[in-house]
Amino acid sequence: MLKRFRRITGLLLAGITVAVVAPAAVKLPALLSDHMVVQQQAPVRIWGTADPGEAVTVAINGQSAEAKAGANGKWEAWLQPMKAGGPYELTVHSGDTIVIHDVLIGEVWVGSGQSNMQFDVQGSDNAAQAIASANEPAIRLFQVKLVESDQPLDDVTGVWKICTPETVPRFSAVEYFFGSQLRKHLNVPMGLIQSAWGGTPAQSWTSRPALESEPLLKFIFDDWTSILAKYPVAKQEYEKRLAEWEEADRKAQTEGKHAPHRPWPPPGPGHPSTPSGLYNAMIAPLTPYAIRGVIWYQGESDASKKYAYIYRRLFRTMIEDWRRAWGQGDFPFLFVQIANFKANPYWPIVRESQADALALRNTAMAVIIDIGESHDIHPKNKQEVGRRLSLAARKLAYGEQLEYSGPLFRQVTPEPGVLRVWFHHAGGLAAAGGGALKGFTIAAGDGNFVPAEARLDGETVVVSAAEVPDPVAVRYGWADDPDCNLVNGAGLPASPFRTDVPRS
Repeated sequence: MLKRFRRITGLLLAGITVAVVAPAAVKLPALLSDHMVVQQQAPVRIWGTADPGEAVTVAINGQSAEAKAGANGKWEAWLQPMKAGGPYELTVHSGDTIVIHDVLIGEVWVGSGQSNMQFDVQGSDNAAQAIASANEPAIRLFQVKLVESDQPLDDVTGVWKICTPETVPRFSAVEYFFGSQLRKHLNVPMGLIQSAWGGTPAQSWTSRPALESEPLLKFIFDDWTSILAKYPVAKQEYEKRLAEWEEADRKAQTEGKHAPHRPWPPPGPGHPSTPSGLYNAMIAPLTPYAIRGVIWYQGESDASKKYAYIYRRLFRTMIEDWRRAWGQGDFPFLFVQIANFKANPYWPIVRESQADALALRNTAMAVIIDIGESHDIHPKNKQEVGRRLSLAARKLAYGEQLEYSGPLFRQVTPEPGVLRVWFHHAGGLAAAGGGALKGFTIAAGDGNFVPAEARLDGETVVVSAAEVPDPVAVRYGWADDPDCNLVNGAGLPASPFRTDVPRS
């Protein structure tokens, strides 16, 4: 900067007119701001922009680091891992100085997915009580603005907020209840980043290189190209339906009747279903920020003939994609299996596809087949969903010795006239609430499944039916809204499964 100033001064003294350009101030991304939480016990990256070649110094908690902006103005500095604590001040100096106030060191989790992750605290069960007790200054909340982009962005829009009864009502219920449970058990600050958008498919949250590198998923972009080609006609048809709806809505209001459902706009340019569009805008900018792990609640939008089966490949690809992007190894990725709901025949296929992702390291699945609502895709008991996810985090991320999963199908072995089903996480198998086990069906080689009698035998379930003397396959909870009640000693429900189709 000094050399540039001397050169400009010399030109002015020589009588030469120049355009004086002020140096660009150092800038930081939205995540690096007041009330932020820095991931404890992990290298800390501080990054931003400045004049090309400018030196930048960052300091916090007794340590400092230096960096130099590259030709594109971008810079990054690394700080050594720190223990939980605070509040501290983070200073960033490059000609001018930025001071970030009230910085805590603790645990950082990202919550993502679709509407059941976006579903807020004020809509959950016992909301008034939850909100009134949410005066938790050690929890910090960051909501990413809903944006789609064709290319990866450098930043998101959002601010860190201290968790209070005033700031928590519109925050993700699942993520808040998850984070609140963890804070109580760990007694460290919690940073919760919500990046979720209702009604969105997993392909929108996966990068283009990842989708294109998987042969089974390349069709996604071909499909989207076709959608865009048809969009002008679809938009015209939508505008016609919308005009008809507006007239019907006015008439209904005049007559005091229920208004008809507003038509949905067709997918097209800028739509949140754009493949990779939400990854580009709402995930890629987060990846420089150190985190402990991710919680995920999505799958309903992929419950279709085209995507339900392929979701197992898509979901694995997305998890691996995020882990590569963050560059922190196989961080814990905890997800919710979609709940019971009268939807369509592909609901159980998606659950099976979700369970398939458990083959990846450091993954866990919260099963909620027992707390859904048959006629509401958004079950209100988000407290229990958050609690079950927190059990998985306490085990996978923090090494506690506890049961964190409901029973998961392991194998089936034939015996004369019956099938014996074995499970992982089978300690203390029981029927929830007592009584007989429900939800099992059985079939012979013809594939005709009939209701079965199921009885507990230690850590296995023995399944049979009088009309099926030679059974070959068993299913459990295999429906969109099943009546099933197998749990383990921790009271966690078993995941639905079938044995008649090989798992990939």
